[in-house]
Amino acid sequence: MAATLDIDLLRTLVAVNETGSLSRAAPRIGRTQAAVSMQIKRLEDLIGQPLLTRGGRGVTLTREGERLLAHAHEILSRHDEAVTDLIGRGLSGSIRFGCPDDYAASFLPHLIGDFVSRHPKVMIEVVCASTPRLQERLRDHAIELALVSVLEGAHSEPSLRAEALVWIAKSAATLAIDPLPLALSDPDGLDHIHARRGLERQGRAYRVAYASGSLTGLLAFVRSGQALAVLTRSAAPADLQILGREHDLPVLPDLGIVVAFDRPRPSPVVTAFAEHIRAALPRR
Repeated sequence: MAATLDIDLLRTLVAVNETGSLSRAAPRIGRTQAAVSMQIKRLEDLIGQPLLTRGGRGVTLTREGERLLAHAHEILSRHDEAVTDLIGRGLSGSIRFGCPDDYAASFLPHLIGDFVSRHPKVMIEVVCASTPRLQERLRDHAIELALVSVLEGAHSEPSLRAEALVWIAKSAATLAIDPLPLALSDPDGLDHIHARRGLERQGRAYRVAYASGSLTGLLAFVRSGQALAVLTRSAAPADLQILGREHDLPVLPDLGIVVAFDRPRPSPVVTAFAEHIRAALPRR
């Protein structure tokens, strides 16, 4: 009799690979660590090969484990599509979604509210962080998809929306401070990189007075009148002033918003949410 690959066993293998340990995989799939260990053992008995290599920092897949993982993703994707299509109960499950702070207030209520109203059995977990930090979480499979910022026109797929980067301050009086004080996001963020690059091209003296991925802290610092910041236009608060060319500040590039995934073949519920984002995100 041919061996049968149980769906639950495959989900366990995927969870162990994504979390890097049996203990972290257990709560994700609603089982104890001992049960996860037993399920991996059952898979290894079925395959006749070890699937995991245990080390001081957790577990990694063996060569055979990697081969099985590729099949597992395909099998689980087809299985979930069939269940959704045939049972007719609509989408269900959970989605781990990342969104930059500067887009959260503008877009999240509309995007999530509309989707959940159509699919009430779907639970969406949201992580807000800068684009570089979201990209790290995608690589670690800590989230499944995210809205991320890229330089407009520099991505392999068309952006969903173009966003202008703008200089903001409490007032133009901040420009009189020398060297020019800046409040920026993480050093590898596009606002941080292009603000500094533009000022350096002008030969203008500046200092980074605040650098953090916290948008709340950044805005508080700008409201104190002690620094300029760079934000997307849609995130610029109404109580702060947008400064332009008339203030002799460098021109900043436009950003594009794209959807990024943690894997080439997302689950049906993640795919459905991504399609909803593409359709519902305001284009301007």
